[in-house]
Parts: sequence; C-alpha cells; structure tokens
Amino acid sequence: MTDLPVVGAQLTTLLLDRHRDWLFEKDRDLELPEFALADVLRNPDPFIDMAKAKLDGWNGRLGLHGPFNGFEVDTADRDVRAVVQARLDACLDACGRLGARQMVIHSPYDAWDHANLGRKPRDRQRRVGAILDTLAPVLDRAASMGVTLVLENIKDVDPAERAAVVEAAASPALRLSVDTGHAHWAHHNCGAPSAAGFVAAAGAALDHVHLQDTDGTADCHWPLGQGDIDFAAIFAELAALPVRPHLIVEINDFAEVPASVRHLAALGLAQ
Repeated sequence: MTDLPVVGAQLTTLLLDRHRDWLFEKDRDLELPEFALADVLRNPDPFIDMAKAKLDGWNGRLGLHGPFNGFEVDTADRDVRAVVQARLDACLDACGRLGARQMVIHSPYDAWDHANLGRKPRDRQRRVGAILDTLAPVLDRAASMGVTLVLENIKDVDPAERAAVVEAAASPALRLSVDTGHAHWAHHNCGAPSAAGFVAAAGAALDHVHLQDTDGTADCHWPLGQGDIDFAAIFAELAALPVRPHLIVEINDFAEVPASVRHLAALGLAQ
C-alpha cells in the first residue's frame, strides 16, 4: 500500500477544514478552484489569507485552477488577448503568494478542429502560434517563479494537438494535464482515445491529472466508481511514466472526495 500513488483533490478553500485530517495525513496534492473566477482575482486577499491559515503545517503540492470563463487562449483578437494575459497574470500573483507550483489552463481544441485543422496550409502552425502569442509572457514569468502551467484537455479529440503546443513552447513552465472525464466523453462521442490512451499519449510531459467519473454521455464529474471509466488502465499507464503528476480528484460533490479515493484503494490502485 505504501508504494501506491497518493491521490489528492480539488477542494474549495471554504471547505478545507472539513477535509483537514484527510488532506494532512499524507500531505496530499491539493488544487484550489476559486482563482479561476475573475471576481476572486480582482480581490484575492480574503481567499489567500484564508488558504494560508487553513493550510498551515501542510507540506503537500499546491496547484490553482487558472481562469478560463469567457475566453480561449488561442484568441487572435489583441484586445481580448491582453485581458486573457492579465487574468493569467493575476492567477500567477496568487500562485506566488500561496507557494503554488502549478496552474491549470484549458485547451482550446475541439472536435471541429479535429475535423478541419490541416485543410488549409499551416492551419496547425497558426493555431499553435496564436496560443503561444497569448501564453509567451505568462510562461516567461511562470518559469521565473517555478510555476508550471498545465494544459488540460476539454473538448480535445487528438492528444497530439496539445502536445504540439507544449513542444513548440519549449518551456519548463508548460506541460500537459489529462482530465479523465473529458477524455472519456470524447472517446464515446468523437472517436478519441480512451482516458488511459490520453495518459499514455501525454507521456513524460504529463504533470497533472483530473480524476473524475462519467458514463461518457456528459462531463459528469461523478465520484469515482459511479461511472464506467477504467481506472485500472489509467493507473497502469501512470505507473509506466517517469514522472509523478499531481493526481487530483475533481468531482462536483466535495463530500465524496474521500470515498472516491477509497474506491481506488479498494481496487489496489492508489491511497
């Protein structure tokens, strides 16, 4: 059991007290979701102060979910790009103040891209370039801070599209994230690889995993074990990697987080 990976969770700062013993007992990975919200980023002090107080004595790895509402990181509109950069920069401010080492950002790729990218010369290169035009100053600052941005699959069909962005960036501050539920939905509905296939495709560039369950019909964020995702296959792929990504249970019902990890433990996959 002690050799099994330790799984953490996304937990709102407001509920950290309820999960304190569970979080602290193994210094589990933690992701805070509040800093994805523009209103919180405009006035982050209350949440930063609260998180610092509640996490005093905890020595796990901290990540923040970065902002994503209302924009895509491949925007070609320079005015919009400036807003996106400012939001990501504000989240980096919070990372610095909290000692977070990771920030989750969303991929802009979807099934339309999968069907149409490549029909015109340099389509893919232009898309990668637009993403990096947005991220370049953010990545430079993140690298100087020791923070890694992780690019999460949302509606992605082909894992290679996100991987190409990371390769082109050639920055230690940009790596990959896999969300198991998003991958499972794309597998069922768009012919994408399985969730385990997404993990295998990410390889050594994988730095973060959102663990959620679904039956493939929607982005359910159910407790683990309530859908039909093959977590044994996912953890087999994780065990073969030369990296130790943040493993984050990301479900809608925070109260079910410990039960989700117990489900993995009962399968002999994690603790």
